[in-house]
Amino acid sequence: MKSFSRLLPLCTLLTLPLAAAELPARVPELAQGEISALAADPVIVSAVTAQNDRGATLADVTAADKVWLATPGTADFMKLVIDSPAGEHLRTWRKSRPYVSEIIVMDRLGANVAITEKTSDYWQGDEPKFSASFKDAGLVFIDRMKFDDSTQTYSVQVSVPVRDPAGTLIGVLCCGLDLEHL
Repeated sequence: MKSFSRLLPLCTLLTLPLAAAELPARVPELAQGEISALAADPVIVSAVTAQNDRGATLADVTAADKVWLATPGTADFMKLVIDSPAGEHLRTWRKSRPYVSEIIVMDRLGANVAITEKTSDYWQGDEPKFSASFKDAGLVFIDRMKFDDSTQTYSVQVSVPVRDPAGTLIGVLCCGLDLEHL
């Protein structure tokens, strides 16, 4: 896989679809197992619930996204999402899983709730990692293999629903899985 990663940048395609038969069997297993369990963790559910309860509108989220995109480095308002108790929980969980390149937890609008490191943008609501899981009644979504600029890895994004204790869909948790380490 390391040779693959060294040669792939020479290709002109940055996104290569993986047929279901080519997807490592471990990816759907992780989606249904460890990743879904993380999405059900009380720390994650509480963080998503708290952010949803703040009542932000889509206009609020897109305005915050513009500021996020225009801000170089990692500003204090970004650190609130990264260094939150839920963000710390994600990083602790990831330490024993070298195949996880990043984790993003999103609220009902697709805004970042907790992240393992700075993301390229704040609002994920216009991206398949959110919309394919949230808008499709909380289905598990496994995206195509692609080069992830924020983590500098070739990965597959796996999105799973975050549900409250009553089973209501309240957000999405997305894990980037580094293909070199699967």
